[in-house]
Amino acid sequence: MKAVIVTGGKQYYVEEGTVLYIEKLDAEAGKTITFDEVLMVDGTVGAPFVKGATVEAEVMKNGKSKKIIVYKYNAKKKYRKTQGHRQPYTKVEIKAIRVK
Repeated sequence: MKAVIVTGGKQYYVEEGTVLYIEKLDAEAGKTITFDEVLMVDGTVGAPFVKGATVEAEVMKNGKSKKIIVYKYNAKKKYRKTQGHRQPYTKVEIKAIRVK
C-alpha cells in the first residue's frame, strides 16, 4: 500500500518500509507513533483526509541536521552578520498503513 501523509506542515509519499527524516516530534527512539492526517491511500483521495486511515511508524532516532550558514550583509554599509543553524529532525520508519 502507498499513502500520502501530512506532518510538520509537509506532505510525504510513503509505503511500508520507507525511512523518513521529518520535523522533530516529541517521541523517544523505539516508540510507535500514528499519523491520522492521511491525504491519499492507494489512489483513494480524501476530502481533505481519508476517513479511518492511519499510518503507523517507529521512531528510530532524534537528531540535528548538518549546519547551514546564514550570511547577511548590506553593500557599502559595513554591515555583516554570520549565523549558523542546525534543524532538528526525527527519523522514522513506516511500519503499517491501515484503512478501516
